[in-house]
Amino acid sequence: MKKIVVLGSINVDTILNIDCLPLPGETMAMHDRSTAGGGKGANQAIAAVRAGADTSFISKIGKDHAADFMLDTFKDDGLKIDHVTEDEKAGTGKAYILLDAKGQNSILIYGGANQTITVEDIRKAKATIAEADCLITEFETPLEASIEAFKIAKENGVLTILNPAPAKQNIPAELLKLTDIIVPNETEAEAITGIKVDDRQSMENVSNKLHTMGIKNVIITVGASGSFYSQGERNGFVNAYKVNTVDTTAAGDTFIGYLAAKLDSDLSNIEEAMKFASKASSITVQTQGAQNSIPHVRDVEI
Repeated sequence: MKKIVVLGSINVDTILNIDCLPLPGETMAMHDRSTAGGGKGANQAIAAVRAGADTSFISKIGKDHAADFMLDTFKDDGLKIDHVTEDEKAGTGKAYILLDAKGQNSILIYGGANQTITVEDIRKAKATIAEADCLITEFETPLEASIEAFKIAKENGVLTILNPAPAKQNIPAELLKLTDIIVPNETEAEAITGIKVDDRQSMENVSNKLHTMGIKNVIITVGASGSFYSQGERNGFVNAYKVNTVDTTAAGDTFIGYLAAKLDSDLSNIEEAMKFASKASSITVQTQGAQNSIPHVRDVEI
């Protein structure tokens, strides 16, 4: 069984259902409101454990009812939470999701306890990271913590996957050089490289620029179209599964969690792993919400 460690955020999501995204100054009625577990890190960890991987999570929560809600969810899935610690002052992270009738969303984030994860917290998880096959992180937690985690991973031969989300223009060169695989979507890819992603050639151009920045393996997800990969001389495209999209929340996180669970350490099965991840994501988008929409491996058939 693959051993995966995820360093990332925990959020409680409040989903607001509306016809379309409001214009500046516009007042709009909602059709419905619901609450679900979320946070990019938590979503990726839940995806990995539901994909069948032995998954440990490094994160932080507040001392509040939202934390209890999230911890119960993690326990139900069998996610290892020894390194999910409590901050006495900051509240558990929150996300407010505007979901339109076409299934597209805009998201507002309150970082809360997610932003209090320290380098020392990472060092306390050193043994867990060192024993893993793969470590995943994203940008909803402090960069200093991510760099320390990736350092420990590389010292112990652990594969590192960086999801550069939310989009950030100036990623520390130190973090990029510690990254084995970067998995941006088209918005994040453009933010990092300045190259707009709109066709196969632009994906190759983005990948080539990322290679010059020190990253050997690039996967760019492009929503309903699919995903592109580049390993330098070798590249390819995996088409997405065509489904009726209800809500794209957690689709990218599902992709990354399932990718990590399937991917061999030498990346020799990268296309197979991407197809597996794409199928899982196609199931996620057919249900509203984040963690509740992430499928179990028994429901993902290639």
